[in-house]
Amino acid sequence: MSERRTQILEAAVRVIAQDGVRGLRIEKLAAAAEVSTALIYYHFKDRSGVLHAALEHINHRAQGYTDTAFTEIADPRTQVERMLLLELQDSDEVRETSIAWGELRASAVFNPDLREPLRNTTRAWNADVELLIRQAQDSGAVGPGVDADAAAVRLTALVEGLSERWHSGSISLDAARQLLTGAIALELRA
Repeated sequence: MSERRTQILEAAVRVIAQDGVRGLRIEKLAAAAEVSTALIYYHFKDRSGVLHAALEHINHRAQGYTDTAFTEIADPRTQVERMLLLELQDSDEVRETSIAWGELRASAVFNPDLREPLRNTTRAWNADVELLIRQAQDSGAVGPGVDADAAAVRLTALVEGLSERWHSGSISLDAARQLLTGAIALELRA
């Protein structure tokens, strides 16, 4: 990916996180990215193209910080917990990524064009968690009666909900992480 394109996408994530999807205007994005509007249209064609690329960029950002769960830990059960907890970190990148993701998800209610890419991204996340749960079942670290698919959906949905509550000040980060850890233990009972 070109440096300019990345610069624009980073600015798009910032603008979406700060002002929501409705607040994302090409002129505002150009100012935030310190580029011309023509360059944005060159790279993304239109606002919809920016939103789709921003969603993909957000997904790659999240993979970047959650992939450490796979490099540092060998046990699939622990990888599930670590990967999900990495979504609840007190860092600017994680916070911004999570808020922008929530904004894009919420706007898909009124923007059908975003539904399919969001659905695909969500399915991929669920599939990653499901695969780890199945691997943990094979190793005996997760009970054989656990429905891996359903557990993955519940856990990823919980991460999204806890993240939104944390970002909105409804609960603390520590409380969100404790609730998630407890839910993982219940879902993946051995």
